[in-house]
Amino acid sequence: MIVASPKPMEEIIDTVKDCKKLLILGCNECVTVCEAGGKKEVGVLASALRMYFAKQGQQIQIDERTLERQCDHEYLEEIRDIADTYDAILSLACGVGVQFTAEKYLSTVVLPGVNTCFLGATEERGMWTERCQACGACVLARTGGICPVSRCAKRVLNGPCGGSTKGKCEISKEVDCAWQLIVDRLTALGKMDEYEQIAPLKDWSTDRAGGPRKVVKEDVQS
Repeated sequence: MIVASPKPMEEIIDTVKDCKKLLILGCNECVTVCEAGGKKEVGVLASALRMYFAKQGQQIQIDERTLERQCDHEYLEEIRDIADTYDAILSLACGVGVQFTAEKYLSTVVLPGVNTCFLGATEERGMWTERCQACGACVLARTGGICPVSRCAKRVLNGPCGGSTKGKCEISKEVDCAWQLIVDRLTALGKMDEYEQIAPLKDWSTDRAGGPRKVVKEDVQS
């Protein structure tokens, strides 16, 4: 899932301080799971902003709404009748949702309320860790299902670097060496012969060619 974290309150206040009417727009998908932008977070943020501006003697109408998704035309249409009535929409969706909402409602300022961090997994309540950088050319088949692009600090594709010590990355003793994890996994699977095969350099010019990437599934297009 896409993992995000709330922006500092000071930054949010600075971006909305000139508004007279503000809509805080949440999303029921990834940002709800990582507790950054769901209905609960919308309510908490709205209350905090109302309290702050009331103390400043500043009148701002702050409304709340949470959509199923902000990266889908169908759900964004739910605010069609009200979007243009606001000075700004403060989106608590990921960066994709912020951009898609802004593209949909060109006459209304759309502001981000969270920082989009990475594609990750839920380790435990309140902890999410990075697992994927959406590089566009997945190598997990040859690395035992462990991604060296997202989990190795240097994105090394052929074994651990010289800085790896006792299974830990040189950047921190708290960070597992991705390639130690890969070796352990391949050993357990009896596939260490795959480890000995040299992987070609990643062609970032192809995998991450200039401009936004696109996936088209022609069999489902109308």
